[in-house]
Amino acid sequence: MKKKYLNCEYDFGDSDLVSIYDDLPLWSASFGLKLLERVRIGANLNVLDIGCGTGFPLLELAERLGETCKVFGVDPWEEAVRRIELKIKKRDIKNVNVSCCCAESLDFDDNYFDIIVSNNGINNVQDQYKVLSECFRVCAEKGQFIFTYNLPETMSEFYDVFLKILTQNNRENDEERIMEHIYSKRKPVQYYKALLKDIGFNIKNIIEDKFVYRFANGTAMLNYFFIRLCFIDSWKDIVTVSETEDVFEELENQLNQIAADNGELVITVPYACIECNK
Repeated sequence: MKKKYLNCEYDFGDSDLVSIYDDLPLWSASFGLKLLERVRIGANLNVLDIGCGTGFPLLELAERLGETCKVFGVDPWEEAVRRIELKIKKRDIKNVNVSCCCAESLDFDDNYFDIIVSNNGINNVQDQYKVLSECFRVCAEKGQFIFTYNLPETMSEFYDVFLKILTQNNRENDEERIMEHIYSKRKPVQYYKALLKDIGFNIKNIIEDKFVYRFANGTAMLNYFFIRLCFIDSWKDIVTVSETEDVFEELENQLNQIAADNGELVITVPYACIECNK
């Protein structure tokens, strides 16, 4: 039988091919590359990706591990799951199964997975204790569990300006509101260390790193698609509706001034990669 890789023809005028060619956000890629450095590689493995989004690193792992391995992905985002299914079809991947479901209740047997990964997903679930408990249940003895997430200091350059603007009017609880907003999605490493220990995982390694976004100015940053998609609404929730326009106008102006003073606006994203064993 002729090898599959010797019998590939691609139509670069095919809109479906174009649509799956390059839709991985820089955000996901930056975290996921660190995860891929640490994940165990081998044959005949069962692998699970929690919060697989539009397919990274799910499909990357499936192709790197090869067809002796079975790779599963779960995510509650229906449109993302359909996107993965298109990628699986167009890339002709045979060892992937993806489900639209929440990770708080996984439909897998106990001790089934040799490897469980989550790329910036665990911090976004509704109930972290339930999800991590489910990960422990379905993880095989000596199995690897590895996940990434961004740390509380994420975008500190932005939040410093935001807090300064909010406190100029001497209102109460502004700093508390911002800290609650940050803590809801970006908890310190110590929080996960305690939670993982309580559930029963053995922490093997914690790697902290960072990457940066560089923008010409605050206007460019606030209009950046990923910022508009994933951050603007939560930032708007911190202020009242009546003051939103004034606050963001001042925020944009001050970020623009920082960029003018420094030649660019640099936004830092520190993150952790936590590797565990059962």
